[in-house]
Amino acid sequence: RITVTAMCNMDFSRFPLDSQTCSLELESYAYTDEDLMLYWKNGNESLKTDEKISLSQFLIQKFHTTSRLAFYSSTGWYNRLYINFTLHRHIFFFLLQTYFPATLMVMLSWVSFWIDRRAVPARVSLGITTVLTMSTIITGVNASMPRVSYIKAVDIYLWVSFVFVFLSVLEYAAVNYLTTVQERKERKLRERFPCTCGIPHSKTMMLDGNYSESDANSLAGYTRNQMVPEEEKQEKIVVHLAMSNESNLSRKRGLKGHVGLRIIQNTHAIDKYSRLIFPGTYIFFNLIYWSVFS
Repeated sequence: RITVTAMCNMDFSRFPLDSQTCSLELESYAYTDEDLMLYWKNGNESLKTDEKISLSQFLIQKFHTTSRLAFYSSTGWYNRLYINFTLHRHIFFFLLQTYFPATLMVMLSWVSFWIDRRAVPARVSLGITTVLTMSTIITGVNASMPRVSYIKAVDIYLWVSFVFVFLSVLEYAAVNYLTTVQERKERKLRERFPCTCGIPHSKTMMLDGNYSESDANSLAGYTRNQMVPEEEKQEKIVVHLAMSNESNLSRKRGLKGHVGLRIIQNTHAIDKYSRLIFPGTYIFFNLIYWSVFS
């Protein structure tokens, strides 16, 4: 009986969704084809494996046997037998260790789209944590792999996932920047028009004690009248609305702006559209990825 430790050259371009073909060659060293002829008696049925033996990463799909003649210029022709193994790699281990954690990190980065844009520490820390976790996953996978010069299938998935996580951080950077610009413009407008007192054609509006935040914002910048008696202040609020023709004209022009301009000005819209664009794009990428490599 002979125990052989053989080496198999593998192509990892589709790793870990790959199938490998390994070859084992049997040949006489001392006897040429004139002295010794080797052949498979029953073809592919000549090879059998113990059903109790299994590989940790591969499943042996099939065997294929052939025989050829090999020529050496110094000694002559030799008869050679070939055994071809078709191995299919088990994917479940890599799903648990690589694909599922990467997918969960990408989904975790989307949580920041539902967090208030004013919660800077929460959104920044969440983005940095997901980016560092994705970097750790990529480093761990590459450390256990041979250092090959071409791109593997797992590299494509991990790096696209890393790009999605990184874009979620950039998305909040854009939201925070546009919010700062918008607040700066509003501050300049308040400094330019500090008071609207004395403007003619003012209107008086009665509001009860319960009003929404949007109603209060629409009344920002206008003065309150102190004409209400003390016993009625608990139930009613009297507000003078001084509305000039110039303000009405600027408001109408603003409503006729482009959709893209409204998205930029309203930073809530960026988070709103990101909640749909990011998951939709990532699902589309997964459909293409698994249809191509599986």
